[in-house]
Amino acid sequence: MSGGFIVNKNELIGVVADKTGLSKADSTNAVDSVFDAVSDALKGGDEVRLVGFGTFSVSQRRASEGRNPRTGEKIQIPASKQPKFKAGKGLKDLVNK
Repeated sequence: MSGGFIVNKNELIGVVADKTGLSKADSTNAVDSVFDAVSDALKGGDEVRLVGFGTFSVSQRRASEGRNPRTGEKIQIPASKQPKFKAGKGLKDLVNK
């Protein structure tokens, strides 16, 4: 992966397969399992803290009033939950080297 970058899930699966020696099928299962675990935790209202990497969490967004950009008409934007990611110190340090 040196010098390259990952732009989609299939490329991530390829990198996992290359780095671990797992088959593409096993790598797909591993990546899907990680995504499912994080998604299930967030859906259940929990945080996922990966020390040195970052924290996945959910924040509450209050209802608000907005405008339709086409018509200028006022619209109500309902309250919602938003997934968030905050990079940890180790990841920040790595990116800033």
